[in-house]
Amino acid sequence: MAPIAPTLRFEKALYRDGVTSIVAVDEVGRGALAGPVAVGMVVIDTAVKRIPPGLRDSKLLPEPVREALEPACRRWSLFHAVGLASAEEVDSLGIMRCLGLAGARALASLEEQGAQVRESTLILDGNYDYLNPALMRPARVVTRIKADRDCASVAAASVIAKVHRDRLMIQHDVQYPGYGWVSNKGYSTPEHFAAIASLGPSALHRLTWLKDLQTLDMPTEPVSQLDLTNNG
Repeated sequence: MAPIAPTLRFEKALYRDGVTSIVAVDEVGRGALAGPVAVGMVVIDTAVKRIPPGLRDSKLLPEPVREALEPACRRWSLFHAVGLASAEEVDSLGIMRCLGLAGARALASLEEQGAQVRESTLILDGNYDYLNPALMRPARVVTRIKADRDCASVAAASVIAKVHRDRLMIQHDVQYPGYGWVSNKGYSTPEHFAAIASLGPSALHRLTWLKDLQTLDMPTEPVSQLDLTNNG
């Protein structure tokens, strides 16, 4: 069955309620064992045009398709940004606070580019507002479950964030070889678990997540049967 195509219905409903600018927000890397957590954001307004052809939630797209789609997502948005929180920060602060930290960094980047984020309404994927606790000034946040699947603006943010984080992990393959970052991007795969057992954790690993590998969700299927697109 073909993946659900996102639309602008939810965004247009906000416009009808008087919203004039939207910041769409999605995170990637939340469930990874290594690397940063990333929060992507795109800004659109009432003049938004037709969505990029083939746009989907990044988790539903193969890596080559995401790579090809990402430039179109950047061009389609008025502004875009990705904020990061490192593995070390995840260890010291916890994942939820780091989602807020990465989101605050992305918002700051949008402001530096000239986006009027204070006047915008933020669409945040999920059912929990992790962003406002990390902000100095409250933001108008609307949470929506499956927004990355259903809302075109959030899907675009997810693609931009996913491609950005994947590229970082691929670059780290030279600095920290042997962990298979090119294929697993820091997520739980048999190759990754085998590398940790052989080499120990790297500086990119979330050490608090590796205290007891027996408690992790160890893959049981053969490598050839696993989904190694490593989304999320």
